[in-house]
Amino acid sequence: MTHDTFAGARPVGLAVPAAREAAARPILDALKPGSRVVMTTHVNADGDGTGSEVGLWHLLAHLGVKAEIANPTPFPSRFDFLLAGLDGVDRSRDGGRAIERADVVVVLDISHVSRLGDLGRLVEASRVPVVCIDHHVSPQSLPDGPRLIDPTACATGELVYDVARTAGWAISREAALGLYVAILTDTGGFRFSNTSPRALEIAADLLRNGLDPEDVYGHVYASEPEGKLRLMGEVLSTLVVEDPPGIAWVTVPPGALERHRVDPTDLDGVVELPRSVVGVKLALLFRELANARIKVSFRSVGDVDVATLAERFGGGGHRKAAGASLEGSLGEVQARVLEVARSMLTGDSR
Repeated sequence: MTHDTFAGARPVGLAVPAAREAAARPILDALKPGSRVVMTTHVNADGDGTGSEVGLWHLLAHLGVKAEIANPTPFPSRFDFLLAGLDGVDRSRDGGRAIERADVVVVLDISHVSRLGDLGRLVEASRVPVVCIDHHVSPQSLPDGPRLIDPTACATGELVYDVARTAGWAISREAALGLYVAILTDTGGFRFSNTSPRALEIAADLLRNGLDPEDVYGHVYASEPEGKLRLMGEVLSTLVVEDPPGIAWVTVPPGALERHRVDPTDLDGVVELPRSVVGVKLALLFRELANARIKVSFRSVGDVDVATLAERFGGGGHRKAAGASLEGSLGEVQARVLEVARSMLTGDSR
């Protein structure tokens, strides 16, 4: 499938790795003009999930593909600027009906059905192709369909870029904005270890579509509600550091999100703060979820592989950034996770 350059867009220009190109072609075959495509991502979507959705929406719209976004939790207000001019595209409030009417479901930034929240059972029950584009190391449990999964990619947005490049699609400014936000946020503003030379090359290519990096920074990082700063202060007051073995963790106090009138996306980056403590090799953030489970975010420094640690508890992610959701009380989960984490750092095989 190819598409001529449309007004205000440039053809994308970087070569695509052969394995990704081969994986992208069945995805392109599934995304046919005239079909109804519904895109979704994990609960509490982040910049990579939302940026990839919006970027892909703009790419598909110029092909005559009817696309909608239906997420298991509301589109985060932090990234609302990506939806400017897209009235009616975000169907997350009625996501179930959107998925039931879909000809194709595209799951972005996750490959495990449990991360789709209440939409998971509907995706499992769907009798349409379920496309997956993801860059995480985690067990795959989605229904059958084309897959582009590569943990060497810095972000799912990089893989969406590669789909566009494989197809020969042009990238408009609006599509570039979504993909740039995806890469920017998942690399921590190009600070994390997943900031590869290719990630920077793609970012540069996207910027050539007329993006203003300072404007994007203002939307993503310099438009914080007062409540987020107060939340961060409360969370940081729970900081515990164990040196040795080099572990630090923070806990979101019960009711803190509601008390400060913020949502889970306002916790983005908080776990990076305990990771910044001198001598810390492993940082964790613990948070109670509404379904009586505890969410644990893992971050590491150096050679510590937190993806392996998260997999011990049914989660997954990357070597230096991962997560898991566990049953039990906050105290019980903290005790279980910290025991395993200490053993991993000290070389104890327990």
